[in-house]
Amino acid sequence: MSRRYFFTSESVTEGHPDKMCDQISDTILDALLTQDPTSRVAAEVVVNTGLVLVTGEITSSAQVNYVDLVRQKIAEIGYTDAMNGFSDQSCAVLIALDAQSPDIAQGVDTAQEMRDQTSDEALDAIGAGDQGLMFGFACNETPELMPLPISLAHRISRRLAAVRKAGQLPYLRPDGKTQVTVLYEDGQPIGIDTILVSTQHTPTIDQITEQSEVQARIKQDLWTAVVQPVFADIALKPDDNTRFLVNPTGKFVIGGPQGDAGLTGRKIIVDTYGGYSRHGGGAFSGKDPTKVDRSAAYACRYVAKNIVAAGLAEKCEVQLSYAIGVARPVSIMVDTFGTGKIEDDRLLELVKKHFELRPAGIIQTFNLCRIPVERGGRFYQDVAAYGHFGRSDLDLPWEKTDKAAVLKEAIQAVSGVAH
Repeated sequence: MSRRYFFTSESVTEGHPDKMCDQISDTILDALLTQDPTSRVAAEVVVNTGLVLVTGEITSSAQVNYVDLVRQKIAEIGYTDAMNGFSDQSCAVLIALDAQSPDIAQGVDTAQEMRDQTSDEALDAIGAGDQGLMFGFACNETPELMPLPISLAHRISRRLAAVRKAGQLPYLRPDGKTQVTVLYEDGQPIGIDTILVSTQHTPTIDQITEQSEVQARIKQDLWTAVVQPVFADIALKPDDNTRFLVNPTGKFVIGGPQGDAGLTGRKIIVDTYGGYSRHGGGAFSGKDPTKVDRSAAYACRYVAKNIVAAGLAEKCEVQLSYAIGVARPVSIMVDTFGTGKIEDDRLLELVKKHFELRPAGIIQTFNLCRIPVERGGRFYQDVAAYGHFGRSDLDLPWEKTDKAAVLKEAIQAVSGVAH
């Protein structure tokens, strides 16, 4: 018997208060790692009406102006007019930072001088910066091997910001959320059920003051300038049965930090797989790569994506867990949900053999502590909005599928079966 169900994922724009905090945290991380690749960073940010608070623990030899970094990022996001309720130049910026706890630091400080070495002794000497569990996921629903609902939600959010910044829809303001509901049958997406866009906007548009007319204009413009371009290269498109909802409360004028307080790490499902896969609970932004919440989650995605890219499964979830100060994972799990071409136990053995999952090894594999010169001091801040995974617009090391051929060859060598 066939089974039909709906699945929904959401995204938020870079002007959402929580996402502002994530981007500011990662802008600080980029600046510190650019000057000092050994920086230990746990930067947390809070925003509210007229206020940005930067707190957390940082140990680094880098010399950066935190206030300037904060204001520059806020301006880049689009909050430059105090009349809109929040502005880069008028907001107060408070800095309250401490050094990293020595009890935490000792877990990764033991072999600092061995950071760039690749021997087993060196990699085993650098332990995880904390305990925890992480998940990574991939599936064949999209070219980037991500679930379709979150992929579409992010595409719409990115497009919403793009038309705002380009002046194509000048009445838009930075805050916004998107949501896409996809109809599935027997595990495969077969329809777009609902598209929801909530976007901050000016009170009036081109002399239009009646709110019903304002919302009608926004809905029409968003369909033409945002939704249709997003689906231009996607086979599964909205149809006559698709609901399109825009600003369901009737208007969205007060937004950003004036409308809601924001906090680093409060959009972990938006950052990952839109709820389609499990989540270990740890946030990413503002954390240097010795924090396995971040680096090991990237490694989990890398493993899962390469398994799917190799054609060994239609979907795959990988879990890792760590103990503070211990290099090797406490546990590794591979689940292909019955879609694997070989047993999950055999896949697990391949993962253990072909993937480096010790924290120092992950950092070296992805070059996570050094911001490449060609990136102009930007790396982590660019994934702090619109998702850390499936980013075809960015060259991310954990999105590469360079292990797929190795996995295929390993299977063929054992079974003699070509895939």
